[in-house]
Amino acid sequence: MISLSLAEIASIVGGQQHDIPDPGRQVTGPVVTDSRAVRPGGLFVAFAGERADGHDFAPGAVEAGAVAVLAARPVGVPAIVVDDVTAALGALARAVVGRLGTTVVGLTGSAGKTSTKDLIAQLLQRHGPTVWPEGNLNNEIGLPLTALRADGATRHLVLEMGARGVGHIRYLAELTPPRIGVVLNVGSAHVGEFGGRERIAEAKGELVESLPPAEDGGVAVLNADDPYVRAMAARTKARTVLFGEAADAAVRAGNVRLTERGQPAFTLHTPSGCGDVTMRLYGEHHVSNALAAAAVAHELGMPVDEIATALSEAGTLSRWRMEVTERADGVTVVNDAYNANPESMRAALRALVAMGAAGKAGGGRTWAVLGEMAELGEESLAEHDAVGRLVVRLNVSKLVAVGGREAAWLDMGAKNEGSWGEESVHVSDTRAAVDLLRSELRPGDVVLVKASRSVGLERVAAALLDDGGPMGAEGGAASR
Repeated sequence: MISLSLAEIASIVGGQQHDIPDPGRQVTGPVVTDSRAVRPGGLFVAFAGERADGHDFAPGAVEAGAVAVLAARPVGVPAIVVDDVTAALGALARAVVGRLGTTVVGLTGSAGKTSTKDLIAQLLQRHGPTVWPEGNLNNEIGLPLTALRADGATRHLVLEMGARGVGHIRYLAELTPPRIGVVLNVGSAHVGEFGGRERIAEAKGELVESLPPAEDGGVAVLNADDPYVRAMAARTKARTVLFGEAADAAVRAGNVRLTERGQPAFTLHTPSGCGDVTMRLYGEHHVSNALAAAAVAHELGMPVDEIATALSEAGTLSRWRMEVTERADGVTVVNDAYNANPESMRAALRALVAMGAAGKAGGGRTWAVLGEMAELGEESLAEHDAVGRLVVRLNVSKLVAVGGREAAWLDMGAKNEGSWGEESVHVSDTRAAVDLLRSELRPGDVVLVKASRSVGLERVAAALLDDGGPMGAEGGAASR
């Protein structure tokens, strides 16, 4: 973060200073919400969460080097006290970004946001200091925390924007106004919360509505292959750049194919020329993500040959998203357990089949270990049934459906799609899934693990990679 005095911060957020002997003291370190992440010169933001109240950790944060605490009440150490800590954090981010000359790139979509954000970051950092979120910090807390990592040297600020309803992205865009806005897709993720794809499109389109007009440099990067996204061109005054496989896309992919290991390869076409790309990531769905990243990089002046090289060298920066690990015994584990929706589930299954093709020649099998896709509302039964049926149609060797009602629907869909019997099994929990897999996996098998985050299927992947050791409890520490 740029250096600010406590008096300046208090003025920005409209807070009252408590127990601050020197209002001129500068905050020069990071802004954090976890007292364990405090660094000397930083600012600790205290939130009262479900599992822990950050205010209780304020003294320890100051002892660890925090200059002060942004809090909802006095805490007995230097603090700036506000009525609404979330709003104050957003106001601070808005003020800091407003003082910087960095190019802000905003990104949203129903699926692929985090993977695409990671690709954009890996491209842009070749041309200057770039800040981007760790993981999927894309809400009213995570986005300001990311923005506050930027300083005077930051050339590019890449921000992922999520939404749980209409108005959320508009709010995030007001905090950190983007010059370039990217919309990936409008899918069925969170359709139960929104009430339909039209409402999802309404929410995602708030990003392009927030962009400056074309004459002021605003650029809307839109997926030409998604009709909901393509239609957003009418909702913005920014210049529109289309990406995709459509013939009229300015940045498009030709000769799309998968290598024998399931990694996408294609010819990248841009207004400035063409380049060949063979990605290190897995699954054809990454082609669209790569095109979105290429469109942003092209808009910021990156040569097409450098874009193609960077896309070919880019890796996975965020955990549990098509993480591929081969065990010593030849079993390959694909951990895609961070989240799931019908679109990403279909893409992951196709990637599994492509990855398993080589293994099948030597007797290996493909395993789909799947759990619930959450927040699908009235579409949940049909969508889980359809995924189960797709497993059969793709000729995946084995399905292990993990969990309750939704997992039963996955299993039922598979068994109703033809003559499947023992090829599909429904187990109650992750431990049962691990026990089954440990007893049946053999060299050459490829195992995909995927579900919504709430299911915790990353524990299955971790156990399989633990050389047969005991399965531990679900990870993740509470913010404090």
